[in-house]
Amino acid sequence: MVETRIAPRYRVSKPAQIEYGGDKTSCIIRDLSITGAALQLSDLSGTIPAAFTLIIPEDKLKISCRVVWRRAYKIGVTFN
Repeated sequence: MVETRIAPRYRVSKPAQIEYGGDKTSCIIRDLSITGAALQLSDLSGTIPAAFTLIIPEDKLKISCRVVWRRAYKIGVTFN
């Protein structure tokens, strides 16, 4: 398989939160680069919007994101 990403991604397991419209949904960051990430969700009962803020408490970061792909219990995002 040919790698087409702009930046290499690194496998991680970091707790994070998806924040949108005053709501927060817990997730785990499964891989991470300077341009985006793959997020694992434990519950898809709520709809995740196309754009949101990703909060990474461990690193004290809040990053604006846009969804680029969706799978069962996983979403891929690019950082704005």
